[in-house]
Amino acid sequence: MPLNIKDKLEKEIQQLEHELNVELPAELKRAVALGDLSENAEYHMAKQRQEFVGARLAQLKKRLADLSLVNLNNIPSDRVSYGSIVRLLDLEKDQEIEYRLVTSEETDVARGLISTSSPIGRGLMGKQVGDTVRIQTPGGAKEFEVRNLLTIHDQDEANGGSPSA
Repeated sequence: MPLNIKDKLEKEIQQLEHELNVELPAELKRAVALGDLSENAEYHMAKQRQEFVGARLAQLKKRLADLSLVNLNNIPSDRVSYGSIVRLLDLEKDQEIEYRLVTSEETDVARGLISTSSPIGRGLMGKQVGDTVRIQTPGGAKEFEVRNLLTIHDQDEANGGSPSA
């Protein structure tokens, strides 16, 4: 897993754990001191926030665990997959576009970083140079031809080291 993603998730987990274990209990204690809990908006808001933070914390911990299971040796070296840089020809517009497939945490469409779980990312997974793919996007169906592919392994060889994920 890319270190910046791991650091980002761990930082958010740490902040949420602090809020859940320190800030929210203090807020609940203050709200209880105000009296009648049935009509105590501060208490109800703090309880709702506590539930939300707990759920988000569980979600982040699961995501961190899932990402730590990614084994780069299982990523294909001849097909589109995580980390691949793919040059596509938009067959409708006769225009080339380049994407890099990344985790959902790294997504930045303006920079050409698309998630492997996005409609285009899912549609490209497993494709090879020369393949044509029809992908249903929120803007309608698009048809692409895979023109060039640089997998995470190819990038590693070009950089003379091991993949960064």
